[in-house]
Amino acid sequence: MIVILSSLIGAALGWLRATKLDGNRADHVQYAFGFGLAFSIIGLILTVIVSRYI
Repeated sequence: MIVILSSLIGAALGWLRATKLDGNRADHVQYAFGFGLAFSIIGLILTVIVSRYI
């Protein structure tokens, strides 16, 4: 659940970042994918840490 939520948040932040930089549609998708992937890896690490200690 943490992974899905963090990837969606990352994709939204990436989309907003590309919008702020005046990117076109391809830039928006690329930033959303990149940020979503990075945030999902962070979410995966958090999931492992939480499940390990709780």
